[in-house]
Amino acid sequence: MISKYYWNCWLAAIFVLFHFSTGFYLPGLAPVTYCSSKDDSAKNSKCKTHIPIFVNRLDSMESILPYDYSSFDFCQAEDVRYPVENLGQVVFGERIQSSPYNLSFNDGVKCINVCQKTYKKGDKESIRKLNFIKKQVKKNYQQHWIIDNMPVTWCYDVDESDKKYCAPGFPVGCYVTEKGVGKDACVTSELFKSKDTYYVFNHVDLVIGYHEVKANELGTSITGSGYRLVSAKLTPKSVQHKGKGPSACENPKAMAIPSTLDDVLTINYTYSVTFIERSDVRWSSRWDYILDSMPHTNIQWFSIMNSLVIVLFLSGMVAMIMLRTLHKDIARYNQMDNSEDAQEEFGWKLVHGDVFRPPRKGMLLSVFLGNGIQIFFMTLITLLFACLGFLSPANRGALMTCVLVLYVCLGTPAGYVSARIYKSLGGERWKSNVLLTALLCPGVIFGIFFLLNMILWIESSSAAIPFGTLVALLALWFGISVPLAFVGAYFGFKKRPIEQPVRTNQIPRQIPDQSIYTKALPGIVMGGVLPFGCIFVQLFFILNSIWSHQMYYMFGFIFLVFVILVLTCSEATVLLCYFHLCAENYHWWWRAFLTSGFTAVYLFIYSIHYFVYKLEISGVASTMLYFGYTLILVFLFFLLTGSIGFFSCFWFVRKIYSVVKVD
Repeated sequence: MISKYYWNCWLAAIFVLFHFSTGFYLPGLAPVTYCSSKDDSAKNSKCKTHIPIFVNRLDSMESILPYDYSSFDFCQAEDVRYPVENLGQVVFGERIQSSPYNLSFNDGVKCINVCQKTYKKGDKESIRKLNFIKKQVKKNYQQHWIIDNMPVTWCYDVDESDKKYCAPGFPVGCYVTEKGVGKDACVTSELFKSKDTYYVFNHVDLVIGYHEVKANELGTSITGSGYRLVSAKLTPKSVQHKGKGPSACENPKAMAIPSTLDDVLTINYTYSVTFIERSDVRWSSRWDYILDSMPHTNIQWFSIMNSLVIVLFLSGMVAMIMLRTLHKDIARYNQMDNSEDAQEEFGWKLVHGDVFRPPRKGMLLSVFLGNGIQIFFMTLITLLFACLGFLSPANRGALMTCVLVLYVCLGTPAGYVSARIYKSLGGERWKSNVLLTALLCPGVIFGIFFLLNMILWIESSSAAIPFGTLVALLALWFGISVPLAFVGAYFGFKKRPIEQPVRTNQIPRQIPDQSIYTKALPGIVMGGVLPFGCIFVQLFFILNSIWSHQMYYMFGFIFLVFVILVLTCSEATVLLCYFHLCAENYHWWWRAFLTSGFTAVYLFIYSIHYFVYKLEISGVASTMLYFGYTLILVFLFFLLTGSIGFFSCFWFVRKIYSVVKVD
């Protein structure tokens, strides 16, 4: 009766909560309501009439060096404002600032002049600024504008199909080579035909879509009609302006920059705005047209499901073979113990007195395992948050912020696991264990990151982390993560060592000669094939989102792939561990970690293949940055997969030796 009473109270409380709560929005993702300045009701309303345009960093697929908008000689706002950015945005190199473009809701304008830039022959400063623009035009750098927290997209036809691809950015310009071959955006128009010439896109046609919001959806703070923006598209154009006014943008000649400046060059920057009503698009689904048009989003689902079925089939076969074989082994061993004419022990039971003998470098193994568990829980919780929609592309920098905060706050499990494993291995240098757990792996990551940041700083890239942010990262590390690791290690060392099911002999047993398949290196190399096979399809899209500046939003699918990765790492490691024990080889500790951890080596090889055949990155600095960031990713993946394989094998070995009778 009491439990039923409490259950009814809980149901009533939940009902009341849902009754009085009309919904909520994530911080920074709430809709903004706009009104026309010509509407009289807007004066007494809290709706906005001015639409601010923000500009972000400029980046390129041919370089990993992004640059701040102010690094280019573009039009600048008189009073530049920098919105508050979270930690993830700063680490990713986003640098958002206000732009000089002024928009009023539902107020269409044509060919509004923003500013004029003049470059003179012999003026070193002018030549430097112009050469910088030409250099980035040649590398196809892209501008990124933001309106109402939405990326301003450039939609264009893909091949000869009717489908349009909407890119969340538009190029600074394009270049025609000395042979008259147009690169990148120069293929979109016949106006770009002069050899060895740079064309700058100095005019944009903005088309902003909106839909009317019903009065009952606006609340009491807004009276009259209200509107919300549902799309922001533009078309970049290269225009050699002739005169002033709306007709100045109708000149068919393109704004060309010669390779050598012989005279005064003047570039006018203009824009036009058109507002269209889109009653068929809701505010909540306004990102759909961007995500649906992205390349490779129409994934070959059949091939992915096919590989998924193959992985699950192999996993089932491995599990079935292991269970049947183990069942027969255990039954045979126990029957031999009860038989009067028991023969000499053989197989994996023969090494029961050595299977739990502590390995060499037990300190390093325990440190790796502690950090691997930290990364495992960080990945799991991040993917859960992403699947729930908290880390959507609209919430800028949220993904990286979540990763950093979780990694810092999960220092306690790292210290606890490392201490428990180290104490069970008979380790006594607990101070060294705690310090290495808290400092070794994060120190390697931070060291590589700091060197890469030095390269970015030398290249004057906007991705260079400011000194204050570096200090903040160090404060998170030493102020939160390290103390939490000490707390976890304290509780880990306080507990009794893990009791093993069998005793360890004083004299180690000699390991017989091993066949080629049961030796360490072939087993480790083979062990990473199956886990990598289940992730390489998804890996392509993840690398695309990182290096090709594409949005990644299929978190549900990557969560499924993560679960399959855990299963395949576990089963492949357990299977190979069983074969090694049957060959009377009891050195399974490091081998279990390295078997599934070798998946990271395949990841690195695939990253090299992706760099050579999929990317167009050039330059020493960009190449060093690519492989530097790849090393960080590979190292984290090595710790993650290695820990998954080790703990699966650890559980398996303890289980089989606890159910067999040993004298």
